[in-house]
Amino acid sequence: MAFKTNFITKLTLTIVKVGRRMCEFTVILNEEVVFKDAVYAKMERNKVIVRDVLGETKEIKNCKIVEVDVNSTRPVLSRV
Repeated sequence: MAFKTNFITKLTLTIVKVGRRMCEFTVILNEEVVFKDAVYAKMERNKVIVRDVLGETKEIKNCKIVEVDVNSTRPVLSRV
């Protein structure tokens, strides 16, 4: 898994292929699933942008990435 971070302005999470399987994440905000099968997540200012393998994207405003758990395939967000 590769991470590129600059904690002052943004956090970029790139999920890379592991073996023959893609790591897909269920995105959780306030203990509620807000996006499934995410393969990409990027934090910009006070929002997180997630995208699935088919290119469907969602902007989740007023939140930040607080945890990425590869073992349970879920990133956890919190409101800012």
